[in-house]
Formats: sequence, structure tokens, C-alpha cells
Amino acid sequence: MPKQIDINEVVTGFRFLLTETFESVQGFSAYLDKGTSLFETLADISAEGASQPMGNCATIAAHVAHTTYYLQVLEDRMFGRDLSYVNWNQIWEEVSSVSQAEWDQMLADLRTTYERIKRHLDKADQWEGINELSSMLGIIAHSAYHLGEIRQMMCHLAT
Repeated sequence: MPKQIDINEVVTGFRFLLTETFESVQGFSAYLDKGTSLFETLADISAEGASQPMGNCATIAAHVAHTTYYLQVLEDRMFGRDLSYVNWNQIWEEVSSVSQAEWDQMLADLRTTYERIKRHLDKADQWEGINELSSMLGIIAHSAYHLGEIRQMMCHLAT
């Protein structure tokens, strides 16, 4: 008989990785240094810095907008909602420079969306299968990727 993992154990792992990726390292680190989570990183970036072009690459503002959008899309995927609206290129084409008010709103939107995603873990015992699990894994991996991109871009802000 195959061994099954209790959903509560899966949720604990997801919550640990989400917290480290977005909020802060808690005790033992899975992959980040202390002080390098997404929210900690973004706290040190101004609207001007977030708007700074990096050659032909997207701005930090675009990465933040994309991360929020990605969280929303994967949330919809988790629950079998309509995904016909998805346009992965739109943010990359439209978001570049932002005002301080726009930057503040972007950060607030990211945090609100993240908090909503975290709350879905509280109802994991009602999940029906692979969409929820793979979407949550995708959220963690994809958000960690964009965190890495943003941290690399920060090297250019100091010059």
C-alpha cells in the first residue's frame, strides 16, 4: 500500500515556503538568506528605483505587477475558474515607470493577493486534487524566480 501524506503536512510545507518567499526566513532557511524575502526586498526599493529601466529588460515595477497577476491567475486555476482572460504579455508591454502612489498601490495589491492565497491553505482539506497542489507549487516556484530577478536588478540600482 502506498504511503499517503496528510494534507496538513503538505499545508505546513507550503506555508513555510510561502512565508520564506514573501515575508521572512523563519528559523531554518529553505533557500533564502535572512532579510531577503520579497516584501523585505521591496521595502528598500523606491518608485524611482522600481521604474529604472534595465537595458531591454522589464523594470522591477513590471516584475511586481506580473507577480501579483500570476498569483491571481494561479488562484483562479486552483479553483477551476475561467482563464480565458489571461494575457501574459500585457504587463510586460504596459508596465514600466510608476509614480510613488502607483508603486504603493502595487505593493498593497501584491500583499493583499498574497494574504488571500495564504488563506486558501486554511481550507486545504476541501481541495480536490492536482490543480490546487500544482498551482500552489507553481506560486512558490514562480514567485521565488521573480524575487531572484528583482534582487539581481537591485545591483544596478546602486550604480
